[in-house]
Amino acid sequence: MIKHQMCPQRYFEDFELGEKFLLPSRTMTDALFAAFQLASGDNHPVHYDVEYCRAHGMPHMLAHGYQVVIQTAAGAGLFPHMVEESLKGFLEQGSRFLNPVFVGDTLYCTLTVSELKPGNTTGVITLSTEVKNQKGVVVMDGFQKYLLKKRRPGQ
Repeated sequence: MIKHQMCPQRYFEDFELGEKFLLPSRTMTDALFAAFQLASGDNHPVHYDVEYCRAHGMPHMLAHGYQVVIQTAAGAGLFPHMVEESLKGFLEQGSRFLNPVFVGDTLYCTLTVSELKPGNTTGVITLSTEVKNQKGVVVMDGFQKYLLKKRRPGQ
């Protein structure tokens, strides 16, 4: 099998508090809204009916909360490529929705190492998540936890 790695491999003890991972920006288009509505099965008109939204005081369709959460998928950036050999599992995720996201908004996501909990042979890395819109307004924050192998078990 060919070894094809995008970046050097990292283990639990290779990460530092405050380290940031930027994800590519994404503009929330009509097509993304339609794809998410189809995949999620969420049929509330606030997510797909522009006139319904306008009649309720919104400028356009409102993104579903999970549609915003998926923008923080670590797989969109380099993190999962860095831990291909050490990743044992994705453990937990939580999020808070702080401001609305509408069609046409561009989202900028940052993952930041916020906690490192060592164990004997593994450790849990917590990445705080933050999503800002094109105006710099935080629309979502939260966390993700991953279980990683240690390079030097027992230390």
